[in-house]
Amino acid sequence: MEFTYERVFPDEDLPFKMFLFEGGQGNYFREKHWHSSIEIFAVFKGNISFYLNNKLYQLLEGQFLIINSNEIHSIWAPVKNQTLVLQISLETFREYFTGEQFIQFAHSNKEYDCEVMELLERIFLVYQKKDYGYVLKVKSGYFNLLYLLVTKYRKTDVTSEMLKINSKLNRLSVITSYMKENFREDLSLSKLAETFGYAPSYLSRMFQKYAGTSYKSYLQDIRLRHAFQELLNSSHTISETALNNGFPNSKAFSREFKKKYGVLPSIYRKNET
Repeated sequence: MEFTYERVFPDEDLPFKMFLFEGGQGNYFREKHWHSSIEIFAVFKGNISFYLNNKLYQLLEGQFLIINSNEIHSIWAPVKNQTLVLQISLETFREYFTGEQFIQFAHSNKEYDCEVMELLERIFLVYQKKDYGYVLKVKSGYFNLLYLLVTKYRKTDVTSEMLKINSKLNRLSVITSYMKENFREDLSLSKLAETFGYAPSYLSRMFQKYAGTSYKSYLQDIRLRHAFQELLNSSHTISETALNNGFPNSKAFSREFKKKYGVLPSIYRKNET
């Protein structure tokens, strides 16, 4: 099945977000993170790998993976790929919660995986063609997808520990949202802890225990992702890009960039232009 390679931002009247994965050019790694929405990654071409709670999942062409709300994951895309991402608000499943603001889906259900993958492909193709009445057809496919999720993939064996971790990550999400909005500022651990009424040592332990990463690594990943986009989509110098995204200088930015992407930012920009 052929798809044109373009980033997709559906019309505002669609009840979900759909776009092509930002790591489609390969040589891409996203540090551990989480979000409140449910995400589905569907690989049309190439392959990508996920670490979910430190377990490896490799997605090949024609396969998909469900990422649950507040599920810690990192992403590795070593080669070029074409991967569709669907983001569905947690509130969509309110009537099917198995705990307070909690629902969990199996990452895969072999019996119905082909049917789900075909639905995802059809939704994307219909959206791309944009024939008359396409929004209705996209919504039809989307609601069929929701039906399969809640009837064939929803898990009911919820433990108190799962609910506790979910609650802690909801609290951390308030903090990380603040970090994402203020990543250009001096966001030291002590300042952030003071803002939210925590002791720095306690906030540090929350990140390590429940997010599986350090506060510093999480912040660096936010800054690097924004700097990466600025590097490719602007004519700003390396120094300007560094300062615009919270790095103290170009040397610090280049060091972190090379650590993550394997090359200096100046070389990466040259190869991509």
